[in-house]
Parts: sequence; structure tokens; C-alpha cells
Amino acid sequence: MLLIDFELRGEYITLDRLLKATGLADSGGEAKAMVAAGKVQVNGQEELRKTCKLRPGQVVQVHGARVRVIAGA
Repeated sequence: MLLIDFELRGEYITLDRLLKATGLADSGGEAKAMVAAGKVQVNGQEELRKTCKLRPGQVVQVHGARVRVIAGA
């Protein structure tokens, strides 16, 4: 499984932007389609909200990859 630590620069990042920023989706449209299709989990629960706000400590899983959102410096 691919493990990615994503350093957050602000208060939050939306789910679709996180997928694009980490390279798990090639475009914003692809990211939104992945979420809409039920392929994405946040903290172990299926997430269908494309613009779900993610904050430090949350974990996103998709396509055998796990992204941990961590606080930026």
C-alpha cells in the first residue's frame, strides 16, 4: 500500500483538491468522479461529499493508497 503524508498549509483542504494534489487523480474532474463513485474513504468511512473539508489527523484511502493529512509548519 502506498503511504503518503500530506502537509496541510491552511486550516483545511477539500477532498477533491487533496486527491489532485497528491497525484491520486489526474484532474479535478477525475477526483470528483472517484468520490461520486464511492471509491474514497475518509477515516474508514465511505465519503460521497466531493468538497468534504479535511483537517490534520484525518486519513483518506483510495485505490490502495493511504493519505494522512498532517499539520504544516
